[in-house]
Amino acid sequence: MDSKGFDRPELLVAPRALAGGIGLTGSLPSPPFAAPPIVVDTRPAESFAQGHIPGAIHLDLWGFSLIDTDEAPRAAFLWMIHHVLEQRGISDARPVVVYDDTTGMRAARVFWFLEYFGHPDARVLDGGFEAWLDAKLAVTRDASVPKPVAWQASPVERRAASRHDVALRLESPGAVMLDTRSDDEYTGRVARAKRGGAIPGAIHVEWSRNLADDGSMRPADELRRMYEEAGVTPGKEVITYCQGGYRAAHAYLALRLLGYDNVRNYLGSWKEWGDREELPVEIKN
Repeated sequence: MDSKGFDRPELLVAPRALAGGIGLTGSLPSPPFAAPPIVVDTRPAESFAQGHIPGAIHLDLWGFSLIDTDEAPRAAFLWMIHHVLEQRGISDARPVVVYDDTTGMRAARVFWFLEYFGHPDARVLDGGFEAWLDAKLAVTRDASVPKPVAWQASPVERRAASRHDVALRLESPGAVMLDTRSDDEYTGRVARAKRGGAIPGAIHVEWSRNLADDGSMRPADELRRMYEEAGVTPGKEVITYCQGGYRAAHAYLALRLLGYDNVRNYLGSWKEWGDREELPVEIKN
């Protein structure tokens, strides 16, 4: 596929390349996978039932959120996510490709979980199911029954951030808090927690700006310019946040594609930060 100039183009896969990887007729003769990938549909169940990529398993983690990033609840939450992945047959033994309607936040969040647990070959379908349909590739309503597996994951702790990690970095010149929410949430005009506003000093780049009009990721030069002009530069540690870690995961994906390695997703995000009155809040004008 066209790399779009990304430093890490292998983190995305085009529809026809994925079709080659799962052995569909008329696909690429040399699929870019070391083994047949597990394909994961992260859309709502009703969308999956109406049609999906052949062989895909369904995994909707939309309702799984964490609002207390102290060590014990955080460990329990991540254990639960890891267990759900195992029950869906997902491990590091095979490549994994996740998809959404577009290159959306649901797929990005599952991608983040896979990277956090140390998966060596996790990818996102660029353009999502809409791009798959546009390429006129096969669709089915038949559901595959996943076979549970055991996965001895090796968590990469530097991929995740707690409220304590954020608080320690509020005045650090080497760290950037990246707010990926809407303008109204960032300025405090809309409050989706006990308090509205933003983490002090946070830079605002709404997650949807990562996407082109067709729902695929924008080219690298456009994304790099957007983030660097905002002050999100490669030499800094970047902690992304939103309301619950979904949109933040999308910014994480965009920055990983650009070659940023020191990127963390604040799991509790604004729901945790805004609810805790002991934590500072900035109201943007």
